[in-house]
Amino acid sequence: MLGSFGSSSHEEDQEEEPSPPPNVYNLHHHHQIPPRSFAAPPIHMRQLLISCAELISRSDLSAAHRLIGILLSNSSPYGDSTERLVHQFTKALTLRLNRFSAAATTSAASANEDAVVQSSYLSLNQITPFIRFSQLTANQAILEAIEGHPAIHILDFDIMHGVQWPPLMQAVAERFPPPTLRITGTGSDLDILRRTGDRLAKFAHSLGLRFQFHPLIVLSSDESISVTSSVVLLPHETLAVNCVHYLHRLLKDRDRLHLFLHRIKSMGPRIVAVAEREANHNHPVFQQRFVEALDHYAAVFDSLEATLPPASRERLAVEQIWFGREISDIVAAEGDNRRERHERFRSWEMMLRSAGFGNVALSPFALSQAKLLLRLHYPSEGYQLHILSNSFFLGWQNQPLFSVSSWR
Repeated sequence: MLGSFGSSSHEEDQEEEPSPPPNVYNLHHHHQIPPRSFAAPPIHMRQLLISCAELISRSDLSAAHRLIGILLSNSSPYGDSTERLVHQFTKALTLRLNRFSAAATTSAASANEDAVVQSSYLSLNQITPFIRFSQLTANQAILEAIEGHPAIHILDFDIMHGVQWPPLMQAVAERFPPPTLRITGTGSDLDILRRTGDRLAKFAHSLGLRFQFHPLIVLSSDESISVTSSVVLLPHETLAVNCVHYLHRLLKDRDRLHLFLHRIKSMGPRIVAVAEREANHNHPVFQQRFVEALDHYAAVFDSLEATLPPASRERLAVEQIWFGREISDIVAAEGDNRRERHERFRSWEMMLRSAGFGNVALSPFALSQAKLLLRLHYPSEGYQLHILSNSFFLGWQNQPLFSVSSWR
């Protein structure tokens, strides 16, 4: 059983780790931004956005510029969920309109920008259930798969700050006798990887858990295949592979993704945990991709509207920086520059099965943990959990937003 839904208290003094999520009813203590009072009709504004995307697709740039002016005058990052959504998509359409002259869509992020993005990720992890649901469910699948094994090796693709692992480490340490645990974490920043490893090692020491951490640099998705040959596999260890919100980054080259999945399969993992968006943001036709993204993020923004105060600074940061970055990528970027290539569960199911994997049913206990997470930290009737094809789907109202599945 997982002893915690978030980072352990042993990590609270680290700047990269999020504090336990605040109760949504107590968020009025946070700094506030004055709200705007106007509200645009959602259907009307949605159609204007779609019309603007169509104008840009037809290269009717002067008409698109005029429509963007209308959209900007009827949207605001501080308004209701519709106004904020329109604001982010209008910014993205502006980037697309100017993408041949705007370097912002392709230039490398500065160190300060990276720090801001990392900070928004930690806020996202606290104020929404999306990442925590994915990580909690993946952890439970891994814990059940490694039950009774004396030596565990977790290969985590894009470990970031490692916030997923303290609850699992605590659960592993409570077993008797506790197994050894080794985590190989990939990432593009060696300094972040080292700090993550140091924090996890200190936490393991506080638990009396025998632990090792190995950082593995992956500078681009193209290196994901070659880096698998650098992973040290020991014959006495049981391997678990964690691909939480990672595989979609490899979709720009399906042949390479297929080879990557075959490489993972050849490593003989006991379990592979997969979490992805339940959306098709990888359609080759821009207009269809745009409408799909608009509907997906409309549900996301509505969920934030319902569960956070009207002027939460945390929500503003997450919407403008984290989700705004994703929306800009989906809408404004093309070709190899586009990174957010989400596809629906059915696509992942076919790809994983074609690589030789079989679906492992997530347990009733994993479902009860996910329900408890939502009830304790995100008490809103809008969030819904569904089971389909032995996998879990987290949605808002009637729209699925994220899926978690496990494979062997």
